Amino acid sequence: MRRTIALLALLALLPLTWGRSPYPAKLKQLELDIVPLALPAPDRMAAHLGAFHLEQAWQIRSRTHRFGSYSALLMRKDGSMLGLSDSGNFLRFRPPGESQAHSRIGELPLSNGEAKEDRDVESATEDSDGTIWLGLEGKNAIYRMTPKFHVEKRVQPDSMRDWGVNTGPEAMTRLADGRFVLLREGFSGWSSHLHPAVMFAGDPTENPDGQRFVFDGPDGFSPTDMAQMPDGRLLILMRRLIWPMPQHFAGRIAIGDPKTIRPGQTWRVKEVARLSSDLPIDNFEGLAIVPREDGRLTIWLISDDNYSPLQRTLLWKMSVDPAQLP
Repeated sequence: MRRTIALLALLALLPLTWGRSPYPAKLKQLELDIVPLALPAPDRMAAHLGAFHLEQAWQIRSRTHRFGSYSALLMRKDGSMLGLSDSGNFLRFRPPGESQAHSRIGELPLSNGEAKEDRDVESATEDSDGTIWLGLEGKNAIYRMTPKFHVEKRVQPDSMRDWGVNTGPEAMTRLADGRFVLLREGFSGWSSHLHPAVMFAGDPTENPDGQRFVFDGPDGFSPTDMAQMPDGRLLILMRRLIWPMPQHFAGRIAIGDPKTIRPGQTWRVKEVARLSSDLPIDNFEGLAIVPREDGRLTIWLISDDNYSPLQRTLLWKMSVDPAQLP
């Protein structure tokens, strides 16, 4: 994300330590404090969320120093959740209400260097076998990892080379047909709604020649994550910094059909939900979708607290009937 103001605030508040554990790091057990949050009245939520129903919201806390700053969220085949941070750490935990006895925190073996760009994970996606792809900001790179977090291959595609230092591949998803879509957080030129984007015909680490296009989203908001629904459409999570100190955020959820993406052209999406200050929100950057047996979808969101005492790691559980979405 564009953190210039945020990082200045953080540096004034607490020392940030980017030290690394032995490479590669081992998993570490941790204690999670998952606290339910009060929700507004249903009519107030419906006014902002439309077809989405916010079922529950929690704040997650831990005294473990590597906890926090989650910028991507994946649902694993075993039903566990994987939060990936922009400092190269990960959190493996269970949905609230289930036992957290096997929750673990660890450090991704991305690099044994000290530069933040060597571990600045901003986006992630996976396939049905559990292989994980990571989008790193700063390097504007894509890493492929095994289900057990071993890096197999990495690439810096030419199509993403000019995406900037703090405005890179913030949203990435692997489509059911094997193609990959990546959206840049930063805007195109002076625009406040257009973002550079790229589609790869397959695994970018094997097929790095991507086709560029332009993502057209809600004005003033930047994409932070996206995931594909069973019917093929994409839900795109978006975020905007409203006030720098203390930080306040607003969010949007948009929907679009990747079948309409054309090389060199503009891909337009439609706003379907607003994450406003009436709701328990923070800097939402991770989104995951889980199909239900009744045809509805569970939508999970997680926020990036930037390791700031003024922000929170929030987890939302929403549901939606995809037939009610445009």
